Amino acid sequence: MKKVERQRELVKSNIDLFQCPVCEQPMKKIEGNSLVCINNHRFDFNRHGYLHFLNGAANTEYGSEMFNSRRQLLNAGLFSPIIEGISKLLPAKSMKILDVGTGEGTPLMQLNALRLKYSDTMIGFDISKPGITLATQLPLAAFFCVADLRKLPFTAQSFDLILELFSPSDYQEFNRVLKNNGMLIKVIPNANYLIELRHLLYQDGERNYQYDNSRVVELFKQHYPNSQIKKIKYRFDIPNGLQEALLEMTPLHWGENAKKLSREELDQLTTITVDVSLLITKKS
Repeated sequence: MKKVERQRELVKSNIDLFQCPVCEQPMKKIEGNSLVCINNHRFDFNRHGYLHFLNGAANTEYGSEMFNSRRQLLNAGLFSPIIEGISKLLPAKSMKILDVGTGEGTPLMQLNALRLKYSDTMIGFDISKPGITLATQLPLAAFFCVADLRKLPFTAQSFDLILELFSPSDYQEFNRVLKNNGMLIKVIPNANYLIELRHLLYQDGERNYQYDNSRVVELFKQHYPNSQIKKIKYRFDIPNGLQEALLEMTPLHWGENAKKLSREELDQLTTITVDVSLLITKKS
């Protein structure tokens, strides 16, 4: 079965999860190469097998080079303890999982590998077409789409888990599509996240030299007063030759006053600190 056909079958078997982003009505059927809502708005599967739910072009700076670099580091294990930590929080049953800002999809694939026996239904979306194009190439039975965080093309109370790694949030939309008793896990960087790279790129006192997540945590707690925080911190040995990929996978090097690093400076970066918080809540 071709990739496009597999993606169509995934959507067809889970059509109840989708709603039209134009009229917010349920999707009705797969007709030819299109997903069609009850008001006959049509969304075509492209040659990569994904659906584009945005009204117009996406406004994003994230391109294929960044996502390819991210995949190299994640395949080498950069986020493995994070994904393992997330997996340990999940119930031992089949879940419908939505990955927000999925990028090139590797974290979702790694979570799936830890939960194979549960046969989860997995959907990942991102605003970036290059990211989703790469995600569809993964050997993973998940559906990927280009969609707007502020207007999710999914029906109310559809998902058991919303997972979000280093992405923006829309808590109103999350609450709408999350089932009662469903779980939201938001992963955010802590002060020492990639600190060795920060200190190579910036001088003390400059904006990106330090990171403060207190406003993000405070906003999460405003929305979810009973939420919990789980911290995960470790050092990762950077495989030889992946220093440049580490630089390219993060927007840190785009910042104002970011130093242009020499090959010698990059080669000295042999280990990196990963320091994150998992913000966890259940919908009552």
